[in-house]
Amino acid sequence: MRPTLAQLLLRQIQRRELLRPGQRVAVAVSGGADSVALLLLLLEIRNSLGIVLSVAHFNHKLRGKASDADEAFVARLAEKFGLPLHIGREDVAARARREKANLEDTARRARYSFFARLVEQGIVDCVATAHTAEDQAETVLSHILRGTGLAGLGAIHPKTPHAIRPLLHVRRAQLRSYLRAKKQKWCEDVTNKDISRLRARIRNKLIPLLEKQFQPNIVPHLVSLAQLAREEEALLQELAGRRCSQIIRQDPQGIRVPIADLLGPEDSGIERDSMSARIVRLIAEKIRARPGQLTSEHVHRVLELARRGESGKLLQLPGRIDVRRAHDSLLFSPRGATERGTGAQPAQTPQFAYPVALASPETRVSVLELGCVFRFRVIDWPSRRRDTITESRFALDRDKLREPLELRNWRAGDRFRPAGRDAAHKFKRLLSELHVDSWRRAGWPVLTSGGVLVWARGFPAAAEFAADESTRTGIVISEEQL
Repeated sequence: MRPTLAQLLLRQIQRRELLRPGQRVAVAVSGGADSVALLLLLLEIRNSLGIVLSVAHFNHKLRGKASDADEAFVARLAEKFGLPLHIGREDVAARARREKANLEDTARRARYSFFARLVEQGIVDCVATAHTAEDQAETVLSHILRGTGLAGLGAIHPKTPHAIRPLLHVRRAQLRSYLRAKKQKWCEDVTNKDISRLRARIRNKLIPLLEKQFQPNIVPHLVSLAQLAREEEALLQELAGRRCSQIIRQDPQGIRVPIADLLGPEDSGIERDSMSARIVRLIAEKIRARPGQLTSEHVHRVLELARRGESGKLLQLPGRIDVRRAHDSLLFSPRGATERGTGAQPAQTPQFAYPVALASPETRVSVLELGCVFRFRVIDWPSRRRDTITESRFALDRDKLREPLELRNWRAGDRFRPAGRDAAHKFKRLLSELHVDSWRRAGWPVLTSGGVLVWARGFPAAAEFAADESTRTGIVISEEQL
């Protein structure tokens, strides 16, 4: 005998591991045929899956009394099957006007925010939505029409952190036949036929045309394309993630990546550009301060900055991300962590000064202005001489220091003589020699002893205060992010 639709769905869920026994699943029911069919199908197989069902409905308030009628229909359906009901409501049209955003996109974001809250508040473990094979095909075509890459071809994913979509291989006609056999009614949303919307035009005009004149199996073919694209995308993202973790460096102002590592060997051809683009997107995702999507043009501009940009040049990307060329590296920072573009005024220099009391084996000084903690470790120098031989140029001799000790930002006119230098120099000059870019110099930390500079981040200790063979007690300074 041919398996029933419910049996096919059970196999699909188990094969793709979309659900686990014991999970609490809210079925997103709009009142339309697809979502009502999903609810009835999951009711048939819930004992086999070992899951607990409830119903979730979001009222977008877009169709007045019709929207409220859909909500009432779903409430009666939940009551009929003895299922808990979760209701969300929002005037989506008003929100779209406030945000000056696309109505359909606003509705989708509002709906999924409601689903996410159900999961995050521990009410359910996931939400099951009734996206079908046609929904998948429409999404692939809409992405192609607007321009997309491999990730966009993947279209609707079967599983996300808050939702599962178990019907992506099921046709709408199958669901309607199932409902008719069950003598179950549903609600029709007239906006689905409003061809002023791109999705409705694809559904009602483009796909029927393709099926009739080009390829009768266009829908399952597009569903297969999306699945293959997701699999390839997952593999490439895994490779890019490994590469990214190997080459990026944490920086006080963001993430730094050497240009040679980002671009890769020149003889790797087009594959090099593809991997570089993925790394740029991964770094941007880590650093962005607010939502914002990078287009292929944004990524192209970043790679051009890496290839041919001048040191100091700045790009501003969506999500309030700054990307600056810093000699042989790119520095990705949240907007405002560095200077704001050519001709703009640099951010105000952080001013700070903290007393340092070395009364214990380890003293910690938090500098909120830099987001750092400085550790001052007092160590017995002779017993540690072999271990500290590489640290000696950077360590201080405790007995040579005089009170008060102060950790502060460097200031114009400061002079410093690091160990190994014959004479003191202006600190600004030393920062330039260290290739510290101008926007990173703000708030550069130094330590003074009796008003004299004895230590500075990134430099050996001051020559006359550095630990040597006669040192009995040394001080080693390290820095950590808060």
